Amino acid sequence: MTCRLKSLPPTEVTLLRELLAADGGTVPGTRLGQRLGISRVAVWMHLQKLTRQGFAFEARRSRGYRLVRTPATLHAALVQAYLGGRLRPTHLVCLDTVDSTNSEAERLLAAGAAVPLVILAGAQTEGRGRRGRVWHSPPAGNLYSTFVFRPRLEPARLQDFTLWMGLNLCELISNFAKIEPGLKWPNDLLVNGRKAGGMLTEARVDADEIRDLVFGFGLNVNGRAAALPREVARTATSLAEATGAPLDLNRFAAALIGRVLSAYGQFLEGAHRDKFAELWKRYDVLRGRPVSVTQGTRTFTGTATGIDAEGSLIVRLDSGRTERFRAGEVTLARESAPAA
Repeated sequence: MTCRLKSLPPTEVTLLRELLAADGGTVPGTRLGQRLGISRVAVWMHLQKLTRQGFAFEARRSRGYRLVRTPATLHAALVQAYLGGRLRPTHLVCLDTVDSTNSEAERLLAAGAAVPLVILAGAQTEGRGRRGRVWHSPPAGNLYSTFVFRPRLEPARLQDFTLWMGLNLCELISNFAKIEPGLKWPNDLLVNGRKAGGMLTEARVDADEIRDLVFGFGLNVNGRAAALPREVARTATSLAEATGAPLDLNRFAAALIGRVLSAYGQFLEGAHRDKFAELWKRYDVLRGRPVSVTQGTRTFTGTATGIDAEGSLIVRLDSGRTERFRAGEVTLARESAPAA
């Protein structure tokens, strides 16, 4: 199913929101009809339509309807219903499959889409990682997303943007899945030492000002590492593998949207500085560990000691000298190759 939420009929979103609010309880058909401004027969017809899309409802005589099951795949109206009172984007697109959510963002921007723009997909055929690498994006209950903003900031303000977003994503995952992820500078999310997600930030600058800020995030939610290519699978994991049970993909997608929009607002206002240090201390997986940093044909080895105010990685080299890295591929001592 491919849906653009701005064009979704509000009836289905409101219907699902009412049933979700009952938290497993029954909602009278008359109440649903009054809330939606439609007849009880029309309520039943909408429920039948949703049933064909993977939902299951229980009808109880004289009591109403109960939501029994939701789809395991992305569903646009369900994401919208879960958003509830959270911050919402101006334009939200939910796709089964796309070449790349970042590429779709470029096409929508060219067509005049409003921002904030959010694109969600269940699979990518040409996922993009850092430095032109392929981001493997199998259709296995994972989540691929792109957020687009027009911040009108000086490019220098972006120095710690990706790290700030990564820290917020770590905290979201910690709260949602009850596991403790970590952030590997500059753009990898790890769970139990294995890669579960990655970020890609792209900016388009116009006259020394950021015009479009594109933040892409891919996360292995319910997939299995074994479904990935062998060279990726040996260092990958998913949230479901870490928790031992699948997560509600649509509820997580709504939580992700709310968290990213909130984090972006704090970044725009410069209100993120105080919390940044606290979160970095909690989720940094490199501090005190031996690392190798590769820049082009040069490789530096030493011990990571943290980051500076500009988000550069600080490494105490084996020679005893301290070096700061604005960019590079970081490999932990026990790894054999840098993550994508």
